[in-house]
Amino acid sequence: MPDGFTPTQNPALPTPNQHGKVTEISFGSDRLDNSRRMGTMASSNLAPSAAGRLNSQRPHHEAVRRSAKKHNKRKWVKRTLKVSGVMVLLVVLVGGYIFGKAWWQLHHVLKGGGTGSAVLARDVDPTKLRGEGDGRVNILLLGIGGPGHEGPDLTDTILVASIDPIQKQTALLSIPRDLYVKTPSGGSSKINSIYANAKYGVLNRVSKPTADTQAQAQKAGIDAIENTVTQTMGIPMHYYVVVDFAAFKQAVNTVGGIDVNVTTQLYDASVAWENHNNPVIAAVGLDHMDGNQALLYARSRHGSARGDFDRTERQRQLIMALKTKVLSAGTFANPVKVSQLIDAFGNNVSTDLAINDVMRLYDIGKGIDESKVQSIGLADPPNELVTTGASPDNQSIVLPKAGLYNYAAIQSYVRNTLKDSFLASENASVVVLNGTSQAGLATKKGDELKSYGYNVTKVDTAPTDTYTKTVIVDMTKGTKKYTKSYLEKRFSVSATSSLPDPNIAAEGADFVIILGSDAKPQSTN
Repeated sequence: MPDGFTPTQNPALPTPNQHGKVTEISFGSDRLDNSRRMGTMASSNLAPSAAGRLNSQRPHHEAVRRSAKKHNKRKWVKRTLKVSGVMVLLVVLVGGYIFGKAWWQLHHVLKGGGTGSAVLARDVDPTKLRGEGDGRVNILLLGIGGPGHEGPDLTDTILVASIDPIQKQTALLSIPRDLYVKTPSGGSSKINSIYANAKYGVLNRVSKPTADTQAQAQKAGIDAIENTVTQTMGIPMHYYVVVDFAAFKQAVNTVGGIDVNVTTQLYDASVAWENHNNPVIAAVGLDHMDGNQALLYARSRHGSARGDFDRTERQRQLIMALKTKVLSAGTFANPVKVSQLIDAFGNNVSTDLAINDVMRLYDIGKGIDESKVQSIGLADPPNELVTTGASPDNQSIVLPKAGLYNYAAIQSYVRNTLKDSFLASENASVVVLNGTSQAGLATKKGDELKSYGYNVTKVDTAPTDTYTKTVIVDMTKGTKKYTKSYLEKRFSVSATSSLPDPNIAAEGADFVIILGSDAKPQSTN
């Protein structure tokens, strides 16, 4: 046997350990160990021939070791890249599926087609605003029972989500489902049946409704309820969203429930059978609600002193709680939850919002603090503008305190609470003068302007009463362009920059309006 180092066994190829490092080959020698134990040999006393053979073999073994390390490192890197590639592929496939599904569902739901709100633009052109109220984004939210429920298309939840993108504020306005209103056909009914009656008016004209007929019926229903809300509340509707019970319940469950601060116990024996035979729907305190409990909390009408008025207040609570949960980082960072939300809304929601509208609204919503969200009811103290009563055919209804169909006080309250963002930000002072012989015209027009949120500082009589055309004088030289544009549209005249009579004192006002005989008070009924 040759002298020198001899491996006790064939060296194993280097392999990565659990820390990812390559384990080196180790060599040993029985002869060397024996020599050391016997004290008869040391490397410094080796015979020249043996030492020469040892030195000649060292480079060979070092080369083998380095080659093995290099080979196994390549194998390990290659294997790691393969695994990483598979993981990346899986992420891409899963992410692509969720994104593709979301994109398809979003296009399926967010078809667009709304009248749109010019204020969603970054730099709003005043000429794009149709009138006061277009300085906000008003979305009509309708809740229906949906298939399988009695009266599946009755809008028992009617809310207006109004967003001020300039002041970074938003509000939820509840409209009582039993509010008695005039119908588009000239009759009268509770407002919750307007959508259903208009929709079925189209469907009942055909024996076998097609997809086109269904779409026409849906549009007829939406047009009817949007127009009715606009006429009664006095503000424009820019978009709508219809949500059924299934979508709301599934959405709450998808985000893991919502937290609601219950200030008054809700006890309703009439729906106990839907609550595990428990008549207590919600106890006082911070209540974490699942979809079923949240739906009962929203629907119950018999568990509180004010009935439907309390119910609308609870609905606003739930909407704000759901909004908080949906917009939380935990929800949007979880692609599974996002996909589930899309499923929930995709099959049970219809809207005329487009994807770009939603993205812009989301961008605006991120900057709105919770403290800037108002909850508004028409029967909430101290602004109790509606009451209960009986209709001409003896139905139990909700009507304005001012009298049946008299919405003037309601409209003034709503417009000033949901003030046009441009009117609010410019806050232009306006003087109104009566340039006719019609007594009280300036007072009536001044009150009308105030109801829209204008800052009317003075109402008086002009030096002469022979004006046939209304005159608007812009004393700001165009610096308050939005107020100027609104006034021009309202009175159908172009503003001038100089007073028509030196005897008229502007008194520091931004705008002076001299009413002509063409000015007519606006009807509120």
